[in-house]
Amino acid sequence: MDQKGYRRESFQSSTSDEDMLEIAGASLDFSMADDDPPLDREMGGFSSYNGGGMNGTSTMMDFLEEPLPGVGTYEDFNTIDWVREKSRDRDRHREITSRSKESTWALIHSVSDAFSGWLLMLLIGLLAGSLAGLIDISAHWMTDLKEGVCLAGFWFNHEHCCWKSNTTFTDRDVCPEWKSWSQLILGHGEGAFAYILNYFMYVIWALMFSLLAVLLVKGFAPYACGSGIPEIKTILSGFIIRGYLGKWTLIIKTITLVLAVSSGLSLGKEGPLVHVACCCGNILCHLFTKYRKNEAKRREVLSAAAAAGVSVAFGAPIGGVLFSLEEVSYYFPLKTLWRSFFAALVAAFTLRSINPFGNSRLVLFYVEFHMPWHLLELVPFILLGIFGGLWGAFFIRSNIAWCRRRKTTKLGKYPVLEVFVVTAITAVLAFPNEYTRMSTSELISELFNDCGILDSSKLCEYVNDFNSTKGDDLPDRAAGPGVYTAMWQLALALIMKVFITIFTFGMKVPSGLFIPSMAVGAIAGRLLGVAVEQLAYYHHDWAIFSGWCSQGADCITPGLYAMVGAAACLGGVTRMTVSLVVIMFELTGGLEYIVPLMAAAMTSKWVADAIGREGIYDAHIRLNGYPFLEAKEEFSHKTLAMDVMRPRRNDPPLTVITQDSMTVEDVETIINDTTYSGYPVVVSRESQRLVGFVLRRDLIISIENARKKQDGIVSTSIIYFTDHSPPLPPSSPSMLKLRSILDLSPFTVTDQTPMEIVVDIFRKLGLRQCLVTHNGKLLGIITKKDVLKHIAQLANQDPDSILFN
Repeated sequence: MDQKGYRRESFQSSTSDEDMLEIAGASLDFSMADDDPPLDREMGGFSSYNGGGMNGTSTMMDFLEEPLPGVGTYEDFNTIDWVREKSRDRDRHREITSRSKESTWALIHSVSDAFSGWLLMLLIGLLAGSLAGLIDISAHWMTDLKEGVCLAGFWFNHEHCCWKSNTTFTDRDVCPEWKSWSQLILGHGEGAFAYILNYFMYVIWALMFSLLAVLLVKGFAPYACGSGIPEIKTILSGFIIRGYLGKWTLIIKTITLVLAVSSGLSLGKEGPLVHVACCCGNILCHLFTKYRKNEAKRREVLSAAAAAGVSVAFGAPIGGVLFSLEEVSYYFPLKTLWRSFFAALVAAFTLRSINPFGNSRLVLFYVEFHMPWHLLELVPFILLGIFGGLWGAFFIRSNIAWCRRRKTTKLGKYPVLEVFVVTAITAVLAFPNEYTRMSTSELISELFNDCGILDSSKLCEYVNDFNSTKGDDLPDRAAGPGVYTAMWQLALALIMKVFITIFTFGMKVPSGLFIPSMAVGAIAGRLLGVAVEQLAYYHHDWAIFSGWCSQGADCITPGLYAMVGAAACLGGVTRMTVSLVVIMFELTGGLEYIVPLMAAAMTSKWVADAIGREGIYDAHIRLNGYPFLEAKEEFSHKTLAMDVMRPRRNDPPLTVITQDSMTVEDVETIINDTTYSGYPVVVSRESQRLVGFVLRRDLIISIENARKKQDGIVSTSIIYFTDHSPPLPPSSPSMLKLRSILDLSPFTVTDQTPMEIVVDIFRKLGLRQCLVTHNGKLLGIITKKDVLKHIAQLANQDPDSILFN
């Protein structure tokens, strides 16, 4: 292979939105009736390990010495070729290393190349942390704006407004500087009319925020809706969705995420923060040639950016790295693990420096528990795990059914109306109940809270008997009327959250699922925790309590039950395990509670998996028809490569190009008559002996450039892919040598290869296509989409659903 030619050329192609070449006849058309519209277009595999371009005959100008833009790049909605991208990077690295010994400047270039990855991680961490801080501060202020305004400065939220007030601790939420809308408009805050006015203003602000969010998304960045995690998983597996991680998506997602969270809809900002961080990573990649021009290297950066996103979402750097590894990444080498850790660390440090909540914590619901848990409490913890699994499975089925209805009916044509109706229903139902009126993060914070002497929350209105107080820990006490009122309100809040979240997730606004899921679990956990606490208080002589919970002791911590319930429900919906437990213990700062969290997370996963195998993100990937080959699922069927390859029986023969006997016109006819992304090159149609594989895109670009830049190239010119030109009469027109865009080592399997091995090859090497041979002769081709269709057929699903739309 002409490695020299490869190195000079293959990195000249840009894959940014602005620099994509528009090639006539090569744009995707999903309406085509061809066997494989988007992914058969993409079956064009490894354009070349030795770069793109053309060499003319010996008497011609060899214009491949100049960069040829577009060769080796990918079209939108295509899959990248991992093998080719990794080979390109190895060649580039080899060249830099060899040159570093020649001069000081080359050595400096080598060092800067090695350091560029760490510098990029630093920039991603700084930008992601800064944006997360901005989102947190803005959302906190705008959420409080629905209830009132600060006279000392309208930019202060309720808590910050009352910091300088001289009110007593018990009245800390009622300060003269903060005015509700009724106090501002009517002059007083009491009475039915004041309540109705506050109710009205709450609903109006909520509708304004949500409508502004959906209109911005619809008008400027349609990709800014949803959580973004299903699409990021697909992109990290090698699929290209141009604009999904672009600058407009970043700007609009950041603004609309604040609006959507502030509107009071049942959604969170944690999932979308992963999308925001990945947008930061993708945009910053353009500063470094190494990452700008290599799609595989860029995906390593995006894996690290996803870790930074979770790090700032939960204040959990280690949990972020594990989330990226367990949940979103397709290819995660050890080097990416270290860089992900560094990016997550910088992002968390940046957010801590901004201090968005004013409590020196990275999240609103950071808590610390002091009491140990008892072995018998594992029973209610496992019950919470079962509840989390059942809720997760119920939510996934209901939400996917609703989203499918949205896609297949007229409902999908009215996204603004849908957001308006759901926001109106949410706001009208939420205001009367103080636990649904507050932001979901504040609700979780309240539920996680361990009641102290100074707590004024209704959840902490116990009957106090201070004679039995030992040190700082309050004993288990009888519940007062405030606790019973809070229990009823929480039960109603639980019912509302369970159902309203189904309709909210998937609307055309940024919407995360972490916080609503945690809220459902935290409410259920707190209810169970208070029930167990009261049972232990009134029946401490029972056998199950007598050994460890004497009268006047602090045995049960309801906040811990809320935390375990939150982990169980989040695990049931997302099917996370290790990363979930680490995120939760980083949230609480308590290593002591890892076992309850592990028990609940595993139970919820087992229960949810027994009902349905897919987590919410995998279910949305399948619903949207993304070409994602799940690495976690086993392929257990006994089919062979010949059962899946094309052409099938009664199909037209495989379209091939011969190595030295076809003219430019012949090749252009094939390109115009077919929609495939690439073509096998054979010695001759009779022998069908395989020579290599060539990409359609590279053929188009090379022929167009040859017609413009090489003299004598006409429709009757012979194209050859061999080292030496074939013998032709002297009067023949100039020939066109395209060996340098030919992949001389395409992956091949025999027709008798079991499909489980073929699927494994596709998963582990990230192939786009694989050629099938029989006794050394080319027989057919298997593309990634053929594999996905085959798996769908074996699972009794519609094979045509594997189509990005």
